[in-house]
Amino acid sequence: HEEDLPAEQPPPSHEARLPRPHAHPRRVSSRDIVLHYRMRAAGERAHGNVGSDVRVGLAVPKAVGNAVTRNAVKRRFRVLARRYEHELPGQCDIVLRAKPSAAGAQFASLDAQMAQLFRAVHTKTDQSAGQS
Repeated sequence: HEEDLPAEQPPPSHEARLPRPHAHPRRVSSRDIVLHYRMRAAGERAHGNVGSDVRVGLAVPKAVGNAVTRNAVKRRFRVLARRYEHELPGQCDIVLRAKPSAAGAQFASLDAQMAQLFRAVHTKTDQSAGQS
């Protein structure tokens, strides 16, 4: 009896596992990077993260380059996100989106941009917390 069998659910897509900053979309951007962020509600947990309440997602579109180039950009973004994530408040979700120009950017330039973006998020979240 097929009606007695539970409907098979498709596995969650890759995008479903990324932090979703769209509930209250906020963003800051630089020449090569767009940083989308949102603060999670107090009861909302960061599933699967050990040691940090900050969740980081990466979006590197095909416009950035071929797979090798996109993976190189992702590696750089991961290193830089780890370097600056301590500046973000707890319960923060971010998605780092690469602009096509990120493929040709020097690491030092990406480093400076990432530092500036994370400081901007820290400042903006402090301001909005003070207004609550």
